[in-house]
Parts: sequence; C-alpha cells; structure tokens
Amino acid sequence: MQDLTLRLDKLDARFESIWRRLDLDEKSKRVADLDQQSQAPDFWNDGLVAQKQMRELSDLRQQVESWTALRQEVQDARIMLEMAQAEEDEDTGAELESELDRLQKVLEDRIFQLALSGKHDHNDAILAIHAGEGGTEAQDWASMMLRMYLRWAERRGYKATITDQTEGDTAGVKSVYVEVMGDYAYGYLKAEKGNHRLVRISPFDGSARRHTSFAKVEVMPVLDDDIEIKISPNDIRMDFFLSGGAGGQNVQKNSTAVRITHIPSGLVVTCQNERSQLQNRESAMRVLRGKLYEIERQKNEAERVEIKGDLVHAGFGSRIRSYVLHPYQMVKDERTGLETSATQAVLDGEIDGFIDAWLRQQVGDEE
Repeated sequence: MQDLTLRLDKLDARFESIWRRLDLDEKSKRVADLDQQSQAPDFWNDGLVAQKQMRELSDLRQQVESWTALRQEVQDARIMLEMAQAEEDEDTGAELESELDRLQKVLEDRIFQLALSGKHDHNDAILAIHAGEGGTEAQDWASMMLRMYLRWAERRGYKATITDQTEGDTAGVKSVYVEVMGDYAYGYLKAEKGNHRLVRISPFDGSARRHTSFAKVEVMPVLDDDIEIKISPNDIRMDFFLSGGAGGQNVQKNSTAVRITHIPSGLVVTCQNERSQLQNRESAMRVLRGKLYEIERQKNEAERVEIKGDLVHAGFGSRIRSYVLHPYQMVKDERTGLETSATQAVLDGEIDGFIDAWLRQQVGDEE
C-alpha cells in the first residue's frame, strides 16, 4: 500500500499545482458572478455585451466543472486508499492501482490539452533560422540546426519544405525558412523560439581552438486567409528577381524569386525555392502574415513567455539552449533546466524531451 500512497500523493500534488496555476478558485467566483449578472432583468439590453459575457460564462463554466470533476475523482481515490489500508484488502488495492493508472492518463491528456490550447497551436508552422555572431562558425551552426529540425519533422511524420535559403559565405547558411506541415506543428515548434548557443572545437580553425556560435530561431503559425491579419495591397511592394539557388536553366531565364516589402513595418521577406513566381509569392505572403501576427501578439501579450522577441539579439547574454560539444558533451535548456549528454541524438532531431518540458512549464506542471 505504501507504493500506492506515494503514487496518489504525487498525483494529488501535480493536480493541485495545476489547479493553482489555472487560478480555478478565482474562475469559480467569476462563474458565479457572471451567472448572477445573466439573471438581471436588463442583462440583454446590450446584446453584444451580453453575448460576450455568455460566451465567457460558457467557457469558464466548462473549464471549472471539468477540473472540479477530476478533483473529486482524485479525492474518491484517496477514500478508496484509506478503506483498503483499514481493511488490508488486496482486491481493493488492485482496483485502486487500476484507478490511479486511469487518473494518470486523464491528467496527462489534460496537460497536453492545456499546453497546446493556443488559438493557432494546431496550425502548420513557418520555422526561420538565422546565423548570429560567429561568422562562418555561426553559419555552419545554422545549417546544423536546419538538419536537426528537418530530422525532427521527419520523425514526427511532418512534411518540411525549405521556402527560402541564403547560403553562407564559406559554409552553412545565413538564414533559412522552412514550412512545417502537420498537426500541432506550431504548437510544438513555438517552444524553440529564441537563441541557441553552440560550443565546440572549430572545424574551420587550423589551431583547433574552441569557438562559441549563436543562431536565432523564429516560429510563426501558418494562418488561414480569413484570420486577423489583413494586408492592404497599398502597404506592400513586390519585387521579382532571378533565383540564386539550384534549378538549372529555368532559374537563369525566369525571374521567379519574390521579395515582398511591407512598407508600414519595414519587414522584408523573400522566397525563391518554388518553381513558379506565383508559388513563391504565396509562400512569401504566408511568411509575412505570420511575422505580422507575431508582432501583434508581442504588442498585446508582451508579458507572455512564448511571444517571439523580434528585438532579441542573437549573441552573448541571451539564449534558450546551449549545445556543448567540447570540453564535455551536454545539451541544456536554460529555461527548464533539462539537460542530456546525448548530444548527437539531439542534433539528429531528438528534441521532444526539451519541447515537452517547456510545454509543461507553461501550465505549471512538474512531474
């Protein structure tokens, strides 16, 4: 019974931590207040306000009732444990173990729903990698990160397409944009926003000295055409030019590459990896809309951790994760504290552990 007691204590502690993180006590009070307001004789005098409050009431009530029901189930399991202990009933103990397995699964599902409950978390994503400080070293590091994310996408069964790429001066890439298509691609990849640091013996240094390199990751959702961001044709300038990448004679004969400048914000995006000018224009517009969406989110929700920091400099003093290949092997996430010595596995795309830990942190869950 001692093992069952420990399991239940741990489950109970995790549940209560999430309850506090979601501020469900205050939300319960808000439900009561809104319910009382909805019964006032003049409640529907302003239809728009009333509808908004009723939507809020419905959403809050569903959340509070759902978590309250789960809390009651955890409390019922506690009563079952106490009965089994008092009667030394092995059958009840076996039944409780099965019940704890079920509750654990329910809680894990709830945590997943919370961590990936953002408005666009289920969308496809646009992943951008930019080489930071470090010259050729940083450009090579950016290409290593590109390989890491392509491997990660392949492991998850996602489709990843490079839509724009600027090659490095000597090796690697200066910047690259990848469209990642699959369920919750944005929800998962938003955990990767920020600066990534690499420490290693440089393959480009004849003296075999240790170098530190940085690369910055941006992540934007691929938005449906009818969502939020409206771009006036008068606000953009579109230029067409010859693609600089591979593609044979067609690349040299046709100006298929597209550069779009958003005049109000000064944002510039390019796409040159598709075969046609129309495809490149559509891809570039998706990137532009995603960038504008992220800027708007930054204005409205600057206090939230997941917002992309457009003004964060990719260099010393700001990073979300460090990849150390010398003098020891370690990858450490600076936000969650999670670390591993399996550096090659991480560089081969095994980053789900880091993503999962960050997502759990967002809902205040610690196992």
